[in-house]
Amino acid sequence: MTIRRLALIALSALFLLGLGTYLAGERTEVARLRTFDEAGTGYETKMWVVDLDGRSYVRIGRAGRGWGERLKAHPLVELIRASGTVPCTSSIVTDDTARHRIDEAFAVKYGWVDWWYGVVLRSNAETVQLDPRAP
Repeated sequence: MTIRRLALIALSALFLLGLGTYLAGERTEVARLRTFDEAGTGYETKMWVVDLDGRSYVRIGRAGRGWGERLKAHPLVELIRASGTVPCTSSIVTDDTARHRIDEAFAVKYGWVDWWYGVVLRSNAETVQLDPRAP
């Protein structure tokens, strides 16, 4: 087998793994979070969401993500789900016990894909609590 053929097989396998991971991640609920910049312009980002103890949570997978930075600078956001849009106030969860429970909720809801995303995409993830507020 030639080097070129081995490289093609490896690239094909990586592509199929990426495609499979993406499709598996889209099978369970994917919400959108609308964050706002300093001018008030809204930006929507697709993401996973879990509900625990009457609150919704999302995660910033890596530092420096545009939506995460906007959320930290302007914590008034909107969570968009199939059931409608909910204005929320966001805050970073700092309690390790709470973060562990929330991570378990993500693992239950999203299964092996949550673990896989953690391996390949998340680095120093931050958990975000979304508390509903009046519109």
